Amino acid sequence: MSTYVLVPGLWLGAWAWQQVTHELRRHGHTAYPVTLTGVADREHLNSPALTLDDHIADLVNLITYEDLHDVVLVGHSGNGGLVTAAADRIPGRIARLVYVDSGPVPNGLAQIDLMGRENVAVVDGYRVPFVPLETHERAGTRLDGLTPEARALITARATDHPLGPLNQPCTLTGAVDKLPKTLVSCTFPLPQIQELMAQGHPFFTGINGPEWDIRELPTSHWPMFSRPIELATLLRGF
Repeated sequence: MSTYVLVPGLWLGAWAWQQVTHELRRHGHTAYPVTLTGVADREHLNSPALTLDDHIADLVNLITYEDLHDVVLVGHSGNGGLVTAAADRIPGRIARLVYVDSGPVPNGLAQIDLMGRENVAVVDGYRVPFVPLETHERAGTRLDGLTPEARALITARATDHPLGPLNQPCTLTGAVDKLPKTLVSCTFPLPQIQELMAQGHPFFTGINGPEWDIRELPTSHWPMFSRPIELATLLRGF
C-alpha cells in the first residue's frame, strides 16, 4: 500500500481532495490531503508575513511528524513549485513527485514568474483573490466535466491565496532532481506537451530526463472534481 500527501492548487484546501482521498483509502492506501497556512479552513492565518518557507514547513512538518516514508507527493496546478521545494528538503522520504496539471519551478524563480506577474491580481498587498471559473474558461483553461454543482462548490469554497509563497523564489539544492516524477496532463494532449517542451515553454521547463514520465487524463484543470475516480486510479499505480 502507498502513502499519499495531496496538495491542492491555489485557493483550495484539503476539502478539494475529498473524493480522491475516499477512493484511495477505500483501496487500503494512506492519504493526507493538505490545507496550507492561510487558505480554506486556515484562511484566518493569511497575512502579509507568510512566505514559501511557511508552506514548505506545512508539508515537511506533516511528513516528518507523521513519520511518513516512501511518500507519493502530489501537487496540483500553482503549487508545483511548492511540492518541488518541499521534496528537495526531505528527498529521503519521497518516493515520487506527481504534478497534476502542474510542474516544477526552476531554482531561483518564483511560482508567480511562471504565472506572469502581470496576470496576478493582488488585494491589500498580500491576498490573491480567486479567479472566477468563467474567467479561466475565457482564457482557455479547460472546464470539461465540471458539473454545475462542482462549479458552484469550487466558487463557494475558494478563498484568497497568500501572495508571499507565490512571490518567494524557490531555492533548491538539487536533491530533488533524481526523484521519480510524473506529469499528469489534463489540459494538454501529449503531442502538444512535446511541442511546448521543444519550444522551451516555461511551464514545461525541466520536464525531461529519465526520471520523468507523462500521463494523460483529458478533462478539466480540476480533475479532483471532474474525474476523481480516474485520478485516484491513476495515482494508485504509483
